[in-house]
Formats: sequence, C-alpha cells, structure tokens
Amino acid sequence: MLVFAADGAADLLAEILKRLTGRARPPVHRLGGPVGSSSFPSGHATTAFACATVLAAFAPRLRVPLFALAVLIALSRLYNGDHYPLDVLAGAVLGVVTALLLLSAARRGSRPGRRAG
Repeated sequence: MLVFAADGAADLLAEILKRLTGRARPPVHRLGGPVGSSSFPSGHATTAFACATVLAAFAPRLRVPLFALAVLIALSRLYNGDHYPLDVLAGAVLGVVTALLLLSAARRGSRPGRRAG
C-alpha cells in the first residue's frame, strides 16, 4: 500500500512542479508523438525512484535491481528526447525524497506504545 502512496504522491508533486515551471521540452524529434505537459521534472523518473525507494526499504536484497530499473527508466526519458538531464535528475531526487518522507511517516505511525492525546 505504501508503494501506491509513494507513486501517487510523487506523481502529484511532479505534476504540480511541471505546472509551476512550465519548462518547454527539448526541441528534438521524439520517438513517440508530441507530449503536452511541461518538461521539469520528469514524472517517470520521479515515480520510478519513489517506488524503487519504498520497495528497497522492504526488500533490501532487491535494492540494486530496483534502482537499476529506475535508472533505466530515467535514461529512457533522455533517449526518447522528452527531457533534459536536469529534469531527470530533479525527478529522481524528488522521488527519493518523497518516498523517504512517506517511509519516515509510516515508521513514526507504527511505533508501539504511542497514545493519542
């Protein structure tokens, strides 16, 4: 369930930043059709790193393949011509930070012996 929360929160934050910055996408021929949203930050990189961070917290043995997949997803955004390198880097950082904040909140909420009020 925490993976879905991380994905949703990261996607929402990326979309808010895209609307605030309004950065144009690179002027190159893309592999796919034109994309209508702004470039900064990369939403794919944001959600890939958010999910990888949460999953790696619960399955540390899979940390390397999870982050390798996130890196490949982020690099695909550069290869496809949809983003500048800074867009992808910012998305990766935003995804990791979002996931770490959610993990921290989940750990605080699950501590035994805590009482409300």
